[in-house]
Amino acid sequence: MQTKSIRRTAVTAATVVGAVLVTLSACQASPGGGGKNGLPGPHPTAPRSPSAARAAAAGPDWQQPDRAGPVGDPGRLPGVGELFRAEIPADSRQVVAVYGEGADSADSTVVLYTREDRGWRPVGSWPAHNGRSGWTIDHHAGDGRSPVGVFTVTDAGGVLPDPGTRLSYAQGRDLYTPPHYWSPAYRHDFDYVIAIDYNRLRGRPPHDTTHPWGSSLGGGIWLHLDHGSGTSACIGLPKEAMEYLLRTLDPTRDPVVVMGDRPSLLL
Repeated sequence: MQTKSIRRTAVTAATVVGAVLVTLSACQASPGGGGKNGLPGPHPTAPRSPSAARAAAAGPDWQQPDRAGPVGDPGRLPGVGELFRAEIPADSRQVVAVYGEGADSADSTVVLYTREDRGWRPVGSWPAHNGRSGWTIDHHAGDGRSPVGVFTVTDAGGVLPDPGTRLSYAQGRDLYTPPHYWSPAYRHDFDYVIAIDYNRLRGRPPHDTTHPWGSSLGGGIWLHLDHGSGTSACIGLPKEAMEYLLRTLDPTRDPVVVMGDRPSLLL
């Protein structure tokens, strides 16, 4: 009995380690880029979301989900057109807007907005990086592009302890430390991560590898620490920005990420 118990423990440990490596490998940097590929349960935009067939295949657990910020109607979210505004939940009071500089650019600006009586107010802005190859409305694993759309954010984690977030937080060095063979430049990417709910199940920790739309559509897309260049699909931010977002995002305010290149976001 003791031998069987030891074997079961070893198998379980190997399974966990394997799952972690799969998750982090989605974020691994490639020559000329770096980062990871995203995770959690989606709230994609209409024309940019998976088809009804994909949603049906995912089953009952499927969830639809500076340059300073652009100047526009103060009552509306700046730089975001009617198509994407319609995808922001009516009860949402916090938006993390990721403005990509171009369809094929890895450079972007992140602005945090809060909704008040007179409209959306910017409360923070930071330089950032997105997928090393730019953006896409049809993201697939390994394409080096970040998905365009509107996504909820519900879960966070990282190597470092919880800095005081209201989001669900899974801390663990073994869960988020990149493999030793990664470049030292990316060694701290996952000190803090916030899962973007693309092709993942909300309410699960960021390192969960469940992809309800299937693995071919990618997953494990996070906000994480910037390493100074493009990612595989995630959004890289300065450490102080990640700390601010973790302490400010509030599940009771239904935060979402609105992300894409500037021309696409204006649709």
